[in-house]
Amino acid sequence: MTPPDEELSLTQELTLQARILGSFVGVFWLVELIDQFVFRGNLDRFGIAPRAASGLQGIFFAPFLHGSWPHLISNTVPFVVLGWFVMIQETADFIIVTVFSLLTAGLGTWLFGATGSVHVGASSLIYGYLGFLLLRGYFERNQTSVMLSILVFFLYGGVVWGVLPTQAGVSWEGHLFGFVGGVLAARYLSKQRRRHRDR
Repeated sequence: MTPPDEELSLTQELTLQARILGSFVGVFWLVELIDQFVFRGNLDRFGIAPRAASGLQGIFFAPFLHGSWPHLISNTVPFVVLGWFVMIQETADFIIVTVFSLLTAGLGTWLFGATGSVHVGASSLIYGYLGFLLLRGYFERNQTSVMLSILVFFLYGGVVWGVLPTQAGVSWEGHLFGFVGGVLAARYLSKQRRRHRDR
């Protein structure tokens, strides 16, 4: 039987995780509502515009902007599922992986994206979470991380092909560099944990 204090701690942790994910998704949907009904889609201009000075702001804004309702809906479920998988071992991992993915995807897209294009959407974060989860098992080599990597591979491994320029109108650059950001986060966190254990 699980001690009451451990049950309380688990409940608190799950509540915190739900609040974090719910807050992100709530912002995604609120921004899209405002964009569609107040600005008629014009907020998307604040996305990442490669190599334009003004496009640098999109590094921080782009994940919260979506080109359409179908775009937002298709991003919502994998964001929640993969985001929660990132939190399973430690809730704080989500923030670190999000920052790595956001900055790497944003800068990579700004540097290498097609001239004249504008990149929006949370898929860069989703691919960051995917990269983190798939490679975490390799870097950490513990049973939980390896099993989670295998599970994520079976659930979402097929979408890895989204890092290639196979579909017009899809930001493969955001996917690719988001994935790289997630891998970097997995490497960084594994090193941090190793140092902590060594102490």
